Amino acid sequence: MPTVEELYRNYGILADATEQVGQHKDAYQVILDGVKGGTKEKRLAAQFIPKFFKHFPELADSAINAQLDLCEDEDVSIRRQAIKELPQFATGENLPRVADILTQLLQTDDSAEFNLVNNALLSIFKMDAKGTLGGLFSQILQGEDIVRERAIKFLSTKLKTLPDEVLTKEVEELILTESKKVLEDVTGEEFVLFMKILSGLKSLQTVSGRQQLVELVAEQADLEQTFNPSDPDCVDRLLQCTRQAVPLFSKNVHSTRFVTYFCEQVLPNLSSLTTPVEGLDIQLEVLKLLAEMSSFCGDMEKLETNLRKLFDKLLEYMPLPPEEAENGENAGNEEPKLQFSYVECLLYSFHQLGRKLPDFLTAKLNAEKLKDFKIRLQYFARGLQVYIRQLRLALQGKTGEALKTEENKIKVVALKITNNINVLIKDLFHIPPSYKSTVTLSWKPVQKVEIGQRRASEDTTSGSPPKKSPAGPKRDARQIYNPPSGKYSSNLSNFNYEQRGAFRGSRGGRGWGARGNRSRGRLY
Repeated sequence: MPTVEELYRNYGILADATEQVGQHKDAYQVILDGVKGGTKEKRLAAQFIPKFFKHFPELADSAINAQLDLCEDEDVSIRRQAIKELPQFATGENLPRVADILTQLLQTDDSAEFNLVNNALLSIFKMDAKGTLGGLFSQILQGEDIVRERAIKFLSTKLKTLPDEVLTKEVEELILTESKKVLEDVTGEEFVLFMKILSGLKSLQTVSGRQQLVELVAEQADLEQTFNPSDPDCVDRLLQCTRQAVPLFSKNVHSTRFVTYFCEQVLPNLSSLTTPVEGLDIQLEVLKLLAEMSSFCGDMEKLETNLRKLFDKLLEYMPLPPEEAENGENAGNEEPKLQFSYVECLLYSFHQLGRKLPDFLTAKLNAEKLKDFKIRLQYFARGLQVYIRQLRLALQGKTGEALKTEENKIKVVALKITNNINVLIKDLFHIPPSYKSTVTLSWKPVQKVEIGQRRASEDTTSGSPPKKSPAGPKRDARQIYNPPSGKYSSNLSNFNYEQRGAFRGSRGGRGWGARGNRSRGRLY
């Protein structure tokens, strides 16, 4: 084993040789042997080996392996020095191997070391993006779980920081191709990260690019398979995939496949849904997703059939007025509960799809069914008006900090929900029913609207729907109206597209199950 003095002497030989440095193979071999010495010798070797590496291609494997030994040394300062110098070995055909090594080194628990590995990976990314991606994806596909996890997170956080000259169209195409391979076998959390990676690529910002992403999500969601509402994994998978798809939909990228699946497979099983996420109102979650997607639904093959399923589900949450006893009091003990959050979602979805078949209520329903629906709408609207007045009175004069209390936040959300329902009910009370009004779903940020639309949306203070509509059972006008008890969501946060919990089970099988065992240990 060479001493410190011998290392310096051979370093001097190589440094002084200038153009003829490649002729001093023995001197470089002495420096390579420095990795077998003590702490001081190893520190010098960590600096000297990369400095002359390019001059001795015949010793490339020996040099890289020597540096790797230092990357695994017990002394953290030696490891850090060796890792810092690794990009100098990333030349020509050695670069993918160095990228592979650095990717494996992401598993370190030392924060300073981890940052050095990240910086080294970014450094070689700028030298050869394709070669670096080769190393990263090699470990994502075949590496240990901790390495795979950190490599995916590296891509999801660092790609967006790279300049355009590095992330060329060809590089982005490689990312998409390799990502498709990974998506054949992912967990829910990994799927969300890959959608974040892919949706950030410039080449996928186009309409055709977004359509590609929607097709990827649809494949993961297994929309060709029969939905199993009693399987929490099946439900969770569909919700997570749909959350990733929703931001991709637009007037040019349609949600038709998803909306059709929800109407045909999910709505009929709404009450049977199960979820592994504790405290989640799974039915409301599904209805919110359907409402958001309904705005971007294109031409649907079985529109009337699916609209009827949506209509039937809406009726479940639009109760008939309770029967009255002879003295005018309610015959029953309790008023029906009005579930405002559910009705907002269902009514909005029906309103959106109803635009595509505007005569559904008048031509596709028989007269009795239509009359029954109008009675339900009118009953709901009457309770709604009282509730809106109560909420406005409770919030009157409150501004700033006063509106930030938990109680007032809930009231603000409730007012948005009830106002939306009121606008949509008024549309349906037109003769013939209208589908022109525009509302912003209560959990979405408010969008700017045209003056005419704003007037329609803000006109929510009037009483019951137009008098010329078919009326329900008459009540004594002098009787004080006791509104039905209402239910609305107290979840105040904006709808979260990120996953609410990883898919149960690991990767494997057809994507979302347990991955097979892989080898452990150094794979350099």
